[in-house]
Amino acid sequence: MTPAPTEAPVDLSGRFVLVTGASRGLGRAVVRAVAGAGARTIVTARTRGALEELDDELRGEGASLTLLPLDLCDGDAVERIGPSIHARFGRLDALVHCAAQLGTLTPTQQLDPMVLESTVRLGAFATQRLIRTTDPLLRAAPAGTAVFVDDPFAGIGRPFAAAYTAAKAAQRAIVEAWAAENRRTSMRIHLFAAEPMRTRLRRAAFPGEASDARPEPEAMAGTIMRLLV
Repeated sequence: MTPAPTEAPVDLSGRFVLVTGASRGLGRAVVRAVAGAGARTIVTARTRGALEELDDELRGEGASLTLLPLDLCDGDAVERIGPSIHARFGRLDALVHCAAQLGTLTPTQQLDPMVLESTVRLGAFATQRLIRTTDPLLRAAPAGTAVFVDDPFAGIGRPFAAAYTAAKAAQRAIVEAWAAENRRTSMRIHLFAAEPMRTRLRRAAFPGEASDARPEPEAMAGTIMRLLV
């Protein structure tokens, strides 16, 4: 019997990777994967404590993180990410944007405009500001890579999820435009269609779903990591 082929382990030694939404869910799983593969990993999330906890875990496994606790809805803070990375490390090889916000599941006419604004701010404005602040570094890298996590199930017209679907649609349009503008460059820009997985956002969106009905985010994290090679 011929043994099933196995994928070669990923080696990201010497690479500098920025991961957003790193404190939980898919972002946390991506951090563990890329740091475990040897990348110098820079992480953002709103909660410093959660980032420090993750850093402590990885230090025990021989890796360490650079922590950038910030709110991606704070435009000025996002704009400082690129210059901060350049000043400290002089380079950035990859961006993985995992941060997302569900907003409120409610009939559209009852949706709080402030919730809509906050959700779209993260999906659209933060995405464009991340592109602005990291583009010079990624463009200077040998093969700068950006991965934006998309939700193919967040289709236009999904009932009770106007804020979330609007945010994802805006993010998709921004990333697709940036990718089209850079087809003739060495940059690699991906919209990663994530399958449903066992995360807090998924539980909030589908509270009646069995807890074991979806895989853990580590499976998706491994696929994302291979896009960075």
